[in-house]
Amino acid sequence: MTHEIIPVEQVARRILYFRGEKVLLDFDLAVLYGVGVKVLNQAVKRNRERFPDDFMFQLTGEETQLLRSQLLKSSNRQVAENGGPGTNWSQIVTSSQKYRGTKYRPYAFTEEGVAMLSSVLKSKRALKVNIAIMRAFVKLRQTLDANRQLAQKFSELEERVGKHDDEIAAILEAIRQLMTPPERPRREIGFHVREKAPVYRARKRA
Repeated sequence: MTHEIIPVEQVARRILYFRGEKVLLDFDLAVLYGVGVKVLNQAVKRNRERFPDDFMFQLTGEETQLLRSQLLKSSNRQVAENGGPGTNWSQIVTSSQKYRGTKYRPYAFTEEGVAMLSSVLKSKRALKVNIAIMRAFVKLRQTLDANRQLAQKFSELEERVGKHDDEIAAILEAIRQLMTPPERPRREIGFHVREKAPVYRARKRA
């Protein structure tokens, strides 16, 4: 049995969603690789030809502000839930004066960009971390596919039985509500499924 140098779930929590892409930010990657952000970015700059725009891009000022706002909310929520200061990755942005500055805009690496990083950093840890990151991306894709398939199956089931049995339609609606509990609306940055859950309506028998 193999043991991950970093749990896949820990990596998955750091994956964000920007410009229609699943990405990891430079400061998160630096933590995972065990190097400084400056060291990571300098290694990338020395090999800039290996990182085209679909491998890596820099956040705009607006995106950086939105990121900082969301991370601060996440940090405050953790404090409220745990009753003490959090130790999660968002503290890198919310506590450091450098990262509060308007000039600092993180670099975002897509799955392809992350794969390229191991060849740039050239360390055993970087290779092992990249394996965990690749598995996290695969796990997220599988989760998306499973959610799409489940939504489709529920929709098909509703079409077959909804018009014939009010009780079954009511059960399906109850199951859907259990699967997707209501949440307070908020603007998300992190990775999430953008699927519209099917609405089940009880139909009267003819």
